[in-house]
Amino acid sequence: MILLLGASGYIGQAFAAELRRRRYPFVPLTRMAIDYTQFDILFDYVRKMRPSFIINAAGYTGKPNVDACELARAETLAANALLPQTIARVCLVTNTPWGHVSSGSIYNGAKVLDNGGTRIENDLSRAEIRWLFERHPERFSGFTELDEPNCSFLKPPCSFYSGTVALAEEALRTVRDCYVWRCRIPFSEDDQPRNFLSKIQYYPKVYDSVNSLSHLDDFAQTCLNLWERGAPFGIYNVTNPGAVTTRQVVALIERVLKPGRTFEFWKDDEEFYRHGATAPRSNCILDVSKVQSTGVRIRSVHEALEESLRRWHVGNPVLWPLRRPPQPIRHQHVVR
Repeated sequence: MILLLGASGYIGQAFAAELRRRRYPFVPLTRMAIDYTQFDILFDYVRKMRPSFIINAAGYTGKPNVDACELARAETLAANALLPQTIARVCLVTNTPWGHVSSGSIYNGAKVLDNGGTRIENDLSRAEIRWLFERHPERFSGFTELDEPNCSFLKPPCSFYSGTVALAEEALRTVRDCYVWRCRIPFSEDDQPRNFLSKIQYYPKVYDSVNSLSHLDDFAQTCLNLWERGAPFGIYNVTNPGAVTTRQVVALIERVLKPGRTFEFWKDDEEFYRHGATAPRSNCILDVSKVQSTGVRIRSVHEALEESLRRWHVGNPVLWPLRRPPQPIRHQHVVR
């Protein structure tokens, strides 16, 4: 039996669907059922149920986006940094292997081939960098699992969300029998507020940069495939191979969905952070060579995006009130 924590969340639901598809017996646990943030409660439950594997898909990313984490710091810290350590202690005592859903938001930038060498470019939103990527993507490579995070409390600027994610990864580095699966800007064919493709379509203006992305179902499937294959425990970047600019995604939306609207882009970072966001955003490319070396195949990000849009399911109006784009949160400036 598999124990799934955070089963009602965006990523948790994807794991639940994939576990059902594979006909694995599992318990979809939510905090409404038991407060698994408490060590004693979780320990007693795990000792009683004796799961063969635990998946932690719980976390706090803020609604409608990571800007909300700047105000809800206690909740963000508890869910993203403290809960993983509680689970690690329980799994250590009960000798239970487990997997933790993390985020690639602990990185900024990419590695760029330049004049025969490789340099780190931290700002992928710069127009000249986006221009270079669109014409020469082969010159860009991503951060590997061995690279130290450069978007954390130790390496600011970062969002409070990214900082707490980095804290959790630091605490889990020496934990045995544990997978750390890094997701990056999840998307799918289902129109809903957590979906990157939905956000692009309903936000009043679009922020352009270069990023790795994770198709939601591909992410859950890959994580479970790593466990099924007995891949070595440790950290894995789990994104669809390749990277894209937001303008490339918008062009694909226009070609496939023909939404009948003109997309506007923020002029630059200054305008974006003055009117559209409060927390620093992570934009990065992740290297997926480690996952691929295990024999697990993941389709390319371009293939996943194209298929998602061709299978697009219009969302429930209840989830997108009045079909209006969410308004930016305005509070002090200090972020899956």
